[in-house]
Amino acid sequence: MAIPSARRMLGFWSATSIVVGSIIGSGVFMKPATMAAQTASPVWLALVWVVAGLLSLIGGLIYAEVGAMFPQTGGLYIYFQKMFGDFFAFMYGWAGFAVINTAAVSAISFVCAQYADFFLQLPQFAEATEKAVVWHIPLLGNLYPLENAGVKSLAIALIVGLTWLNYRSVKAGGIVQVVSTMIKVGVIILLVFGIFLSGNGSVQHFVQPSANPKEGWQLAGGLVAALTGAFMAYDGWVNVTFVGGEIKDPQRNIPRSLLMGLLSCVIIYLLVNQAYLYVLPVDRMSASSLVAADAIAIALGETSGAIVAAMIVICTFGAINGNTMTEARVTYAMGKDRLFFAFTGKEHTKYGTPGNALWLHCVWASVLVVSGSFDMLADMFVFVAWVAYTFGAIGVFVLRRKMPDHPRPYRVWGYPLVPLLFIGFAAFYVISTIMNDINKYNAGQTPVINSLLGLVITALGAPLYLYFRKSKTKARSSL
Repeated sequence: MAIPSARRMLGFWSATSIVVGSIIGSGVFMKPATMAAQTASPVWLALVWVVAGLLSLIGGLIYAEVGAMFPQTGGLYIYFQKMFGDFFAFMYGWAGFAVINTAAVSAISFVCAQYADFFLQLPQFAEATEKAVVWHIPLLGNLYPLENAGVKSLAIALIVGLTWLNYRSVKAGGIVQVVSTMIKVGVIILLVFGIFLSGNGSVQHFVQPSANPKEGWQLAGGLVAALTGAFMAYDGWVNVTFVGGEIKDPQRNIPRSLLMGLLSCVIIYLLVNQAYLYVLPVDRMSASSLVAADAIAIALGETSGAIVAAMIVICTFGAINGNTMTEARVTYAMGKDRLFFAFTGKEHTKYGTPGNALWLHCVWASVLVVSGSFDMLADMFVFVAWVAYTFGAIGVFVLRRKMPDHPRPYRVWGYPLVPLLFIGFAAFYVISTIMNDINKYNAGQTPVINSLLGLVITALGAPLYLYFRKSKTKARSSL
């Protein structure tokens, strides 16, 4: 069933700001130190950022072809429906609601609130009170919902507030996204120039090897692990496709916004990484608990804590809005097709927004915030998202065969080699992540195999699909 276009109120700059704003969050401040330890080389570290960015860009260009073909609200759900049918589309939509989309919002909101606590000094229960309430989940361990109560409350308030804004107006959400993205990019540029102009570093750090370099399989494993961190930092580029039905001139603006947004993020991330290296040799960088704070402390003095906290709050706020604005559209599309609760497919009569879907996502994301299981959620949503990206790239070949005459305002560059390259690497990443998670579980480093748990949660959608499919058939037969 085709989904009618909502009011198209988002132009090119709004679409581009969704791409950039959804991608740039806390990752650029928190991941580089771990990635430096995994690569043990400034050259390899820089190459990892470039390779992950280029692969994300290739993925964006692949989805640009499909997005220009089907510029409807719902993004990947619509694409998978055209490629593989209702069941596959529903399974993606269910995974998006249960794991990918709401987990992303909850994790980013918690990070934003955690760094806002630097200025606000939010209240917190005594340790005994925090441990008094325990949620035991088999195979996962114990969750403590009262831990970090003040931070969690602020995180939920952010989710509720930005949901309300996007519930009231698509245009208002777009304006907030453009403004917050401009501020975010401006702040990061000031950080980069501030570090480079301080004169307290050396360009020799860009090539100075580690005292303990990695070689052979150890280096290969480190590069794969570092790519995982980089992919986390780049994740979110697909969000613009979710609001395809609300973008002006989507056949032109979806591909352009993906290309412009991803290229901007590759340049920004590489500049930030090199700024860190300028003042921190790779060994010092890898030992840093918060690399951005350490780099600013060397370059600008001991005000680093406040500066970094403010930067992370600014960057994550825009990412929360970008994810809140876009990701409920998948649930809306499913409801519109009566493959989910019908009320989620209804637009607000006055505001023209998918209000019910937005509030449902708000509730579930808030529950995930209370759970406090953010590391697990982050690992799961990135893994399941890349499973989806892999099948989406395969689907481009399917559509070329199924719909050879369908208008394609944009065709992915380098077809079929470029999509095949993306599929090959994405499949390698998915398989190696499962193997890595199993090894960590067997070594006692994690209480659960996160990637397999994500697949299990996704599989739980199968009986739900049968239920909604049956309900849809009954509704048709009663007409």
